[in-house]
Amino acid sequence: MAHRTEINTSMSAREWGMLIALSVLWGGSFFFNGLAVKELPPLTIVVCRVALAAVTLVMAMRIMGQKMPTARPVWVAFFAMGLLNNVVPFTLIVWGQVHVASGVASILNATTPLFTVLVAHGLTRDEKMTAPRFIGVILGIIGVALMIGEDAVRALGVNVVAQFAILGAALSYAFAGVYGRRFRALGVTPIGTATGQVIASSVILIPIMAFVDQPWMLPFPSVSVVGALVAIATLSTALAYILYFRILATAGATNLLLVTFLVPVSAIMLGVLVLGEVMLWDHVIGMAFIGLGLAAIDGRLWKMIAKRR
Repeated sequence: MAHRTEINTSMSAREWGMLIALSVLWGGSFFFNGLAVKELPPLTIVVCRVALAAVTLVMAMRIMGQKMPTARPVWVAFFAMGLLNNVVPFTLIVWGQVHVASGVASILNATTPLFTVLVAHGLTRDEKMTAPRFIGVILGIIGVALMIGEDAVRALGVNVVAQFAILGAALSYAFAGVYGRRFRALGVTPIGTATGQVIASSVILIPIMAFVDQPWMLPFPSVSVVGALVAIATLSTALAYILYFRILATAGATNLLLVTFLVPVSAIMLGVLVLGEVMLWDHVIGMAFIGLGLAAIDGRLWKMIAKRR
C-alpha cells in the first residue's frame, strides 16, 4: 500500500534527536574502523559490516513479527539503494583514502549536503534549493574544515584523482538520499528498508571482496577486532540505518544528510569524553560554524532574525 510522502523542511525536536543519535553512531564507526584496519583489509571490513548488519536486522524483524517484502519492484529498489548508498561510495572512499589523509577525506565528504541540495532541487518538488539552505551548507563545510585543521585544508588539490573519487562518493550519497525517499511510498518500514539495503549490498560486495582480498588466506582476527566488527555492524550500521530511513521518510534527503556535518563533531566529542583527547579552539569555532549552518538550513535562524526586525 502506498503512502503519501510529506517532507518537513524544518525538523522537529524528535527528528533532530534522531539525527544527533545517528551522528554519534556513525562518529563511533571511526573508532571501530581504527581497530579493525590494523588486522583486516578495507573491503573485508566493509563486507563484515554490511553482512553482520543484515543478519542482525533479519533477526530483529523476526522478533518484531515483521516480514520482508517480496515484490520485485521493492527488491529492485533495494539493490539500487545498496549500490548508491553502500557499494559505490564505500569503494570510492576506501580507494581514495589509500592516497589521501583521513582529514582531507572528511572535508570532501562534508560536501554531501551541498550535492544533496543540488540533486534534491533537480529531482524533487518539495526540497527545492533556497538561499538559506545554500548559505547553511557553505557554513557547515567551513565549520568541518576548521575542525579538521589547516594541514588537511592545505592538502586539498594534492592527489586530485583520489579526491575526486571521494567527491564522487559524496555525490552518490546525495543521489541515495533522494532515491531512498521512495520506500515510504512503497509501504516499506524503516527497518525493512534498512534490512533490504544491507542484504542487497552484501550480495553485491561479497564476490568483489572475495576476489580482491581473498579472506580465506588471512589470519583470524583478534578478539578486540571481532568486537569492533560486531559493534560497527550492529550499532554503526544496523541501528544507524533504521534511524537513517526513519529520518528520511519525514525530514527528507537534505535534512538527513546534514548528519555529515555532525559526524566530525560526534567523533571529536567521543574522543574527548572517552579517550581523554583535548578540545582545541579550532574545534569550538568549527562547531559554532556548523551550528550556524544547521540553524540556517533548518530555517529557525532566519525566523529569529525576522522577528527581531
